[in-house]
Amino acid sequence: MRASRHIEIRTLTTGAERAEAVRLEREIWGFDETELIPVHLFTVAGEVGGQTFGAYHGRRMAGFLLAIPALKPGGKIYLHSHMLGVAKEYRDRGIGWLLKLRQREDALSRSIALIEWTFDPLEIKNAYFNMEKLGAIVRRYVPNRYGTTTSPLHGGLPTDRCVAEWWLSHPRVAALVAGEQPPHPPIEARISVPAAIAALRRDDLKQARAIQKSIGQQFERCFDGGLAVIGFERSQEAGTYLLGPWQSE
Repeated sequence: MRASRHIEIRTLTTGAERAEAVRLEREIWGFDETELIPVHLFTVAGEVGGQTFGAYHGRRMAGFLLAIPALKPGGKIYLHSHMLGVAKEYRDRGIGWLLKLRQREDALSRSIALIEWTFDPLEIKNAYFNMEKLGAIVRRYVPNRYGTTTSPLHGGLPTDRCVAEWWLSHPRVAALVAGEQPPHPPIEARISVPAAIAALRRDDLKQARAIQKSIGQQFERCFDGGLAVIGFERSQEAGTYLLGPWQSE
């Protein structure tokens, strides 16, 4: 992926830098004050083993990433990547890619093998990035994860989410990060999201909700059958999740 030139990724270490991340969070998501991730959480995350990175174009913050340490049953440590945002005028310039590369590099340096995050399965562009650029997989679907929020980006719909698993040393991930395109394992199921979903969220919330509900039911059936999302295809008509078996090695 071609990254924006003259972008520096660095750890947020001062109160002013963290406050700038919160300002950018408000600008991107449009949350009201009760739903904003506050400055002090960025501070705590950086002090307890999480990650707080900013993408800078000169003195200006163009994007940021926040992750917190988490624990699986049995004591396995991983990172929950809670938020990644890029300012509107800096999108489609590879800044999210740079932030994720820095996140992976930092996690591997601390022997952390897994990073997880949630994403809206109706967001076709984001899904493509997660599956085809980063090599993440999905094996869980969570209905209304965050409740109905004040963000215009969520369009008043329930916040149904897929949980992305980014296994940092998996051969597919390593190949994609190196700029190679590994073959997909066999595909056993497909789940399509119509490209018109963005317009429907704006103009026909009832129809958008019906599509969201149907897609959620399809995911849950596939996941109950042992399949995982292992890839993603895009066309003018739809974005399509590719599901099949997934091997950890």
